Amino acid sequence: MKLHFTALSAAAITLIALAVAPALQAKPFKWSSASDIPTLDIHSQNNALGNGVHAAIYDALVYYNSNTFKVEPQLATSWRDVSPTQVRFTLRAGVKFSDGSALTADDVVYSLTRAMAKTSNYSVYTQGIDKAVKVNDTTIDIMMKGPNPVLLNQLTELRIMSRAWAEKNNSVEPKDIKTKDESFAHRNAMGTGPYMVKEWQPDQKLVLIKNPNYWGNQPTNVTEIIYTPIKSEATRVAALLSGEIDFMLDPSPQDLARLRSGGNLKVMDGVENRTIFLGMDQFREELVGSNVKGKNPLKDLLVRKALYQAIDIETINKVTMRGLSQPTGALVAPQVAGWTESVHKRWPYDPEASKKQLTEAGYPQGFEVDFACPNNRYINDEEICQAITSMWAKVGVKAKLRTLPLVTYFPMIQRYEASIYMLGWGVPTFDALYSLQSLTRTVGAGGDGNYNVGRYSNQRMDYVVDRIKSETDLPVRNRLLTEGLALSHETVSHIPLHNQIIPWAMKKNIDVVHRADNRLDWRLIKVN
Repeated sequence: MKLHFTALSAAAITLIALAVAPALQAKPFKWSSASDIPTLDIHSQNNALGNGVHAAIYDALVYYNSNTFKVEPQLATSWRDVSPTQVRFTLRAGVKFSDGSALTADDVVYSLTRAMAKTSNYSVYTQGIDKAVKVNDTTIDIMMKGPNPVLLNQLTELRIMSRAWAEKNNSVEPKDIKTKDESFAHRNAMGTGPYMVKEWQPDQKLVLIKNPNYWGNQPTNVTEIIYTPIKSEATRVAALLSGEIDFMLDPSPQDLARLRSGGNLKVMDGVENRTIFLGMDQFREELVGSNVKGKNPLKDLLVRKALYQAIDIETINKVTMRGLSQPTGALVAPQVAGWTESVHKRWPYDPEASKKQLTEAGYPQGFEVDFACPNNRYINDEEICQAITSMWAKVGVKAKLRTLPLVTYFPMIQRYEASIYMLGWGVPTFDALYSLQSLTRTVGAGGDGNYNVGRYSNQRMDYVVDRIKSETDLPVRNRLLTEGLALSHETVSHIPLHNQIIPWAMKKNIDVVHRADNRLDWRLIKVN
């Protein structure tokens, strides 16, 4: 009896310790950046900041290891090719959603199908997928239209939702970002990830707390995540310096010296796999708001090249970005398959050549054009656009700059309401197909041209992109990727500016892993 009593006492002590420990060790993580996430709906708006936050709440079948960036199991424990167009996934046993309900094969099939819906902005990740099929309670098959060498990379961004929860809450289809209509899944979430939503007040505060039903190990000691979007750069920096926040995702280049010298602060730098560029309306017969009537100057290659060569990218790098950018002529960063030094080389800065090209195109006095930019999405986005506006004015192009916050900017450009626009494109698959298909393929179905909001169209580009989708010979495929990037350069489908170099600023007691996709791995954060 004494042994039994002693064992019971030890167990009771352990239980008491476990009950008390969370309260003693509770660590909030307070962070900020310039904009809020656009939605909690995981298949609605393909936005990098939102996707990073979604990964705290929802899981995918596979995900990137934050240190190696190799694909590793998440909700799927293994996978194998049944045929060149059929991949079988074994699901992890015992996974529960945050409400305690079990994850099923039906949820996975439903979620992958939901990501392919017309209102989904995630079709670029489902490209090549024909359908998902339940094999049994622990197994699903993904059937493809053809061989797809980057399927696993695509699946890292396709997170899994409860079918029963979606049906109960009238959220079977994703929210359409082009409309103001809202569904329950826009402001609420219920996933299998390490955290769950406690509250979200858009543009004010998002609070996540630990998911008590999470299946995985969490080295993190963070029990609560508090995100506060702060548009003003000065206010964000002040919040970090005062200790109001622990971490800032996007410190401005001009504040870095002060932050690096702060006694209780540190800055981590890393090159992001995101390229900042300008797109141009090459579809309309007449531009809205331009003084050119009856035709569209942006349809003319000479005009697009003139705009390109009027931009002094080195000055933007040195003055506006304080060296925190990598000027480029490519649509993708060096970490992305298909990138080469040759496609990285820019058309040279040459204002006189720009004036000559504008004259040859029939615009010796230049012209007026609408120019739209976000003001809280990319590092110094508004300042970059202001600098470009001044540079274009020197060759006679009068850009009427308008800047908007992220939440209204992206739906606007996707409604094709901008003549020239800024966009930053990260590549979650680390493969140039993701960029070429989204940005340069003629607008169509299945992710084709889903962010080609200038509606550029080139027959050879379409052929190259469609070949890449199913080409499994890697040397041939890489040559096609590079050809697509070179064709984009030659035809000036877009005007590349630079690849972002991302500094993260934080208190010295914060431990995080810097990722090339500029997102936090919530499982690895530690507050010391």
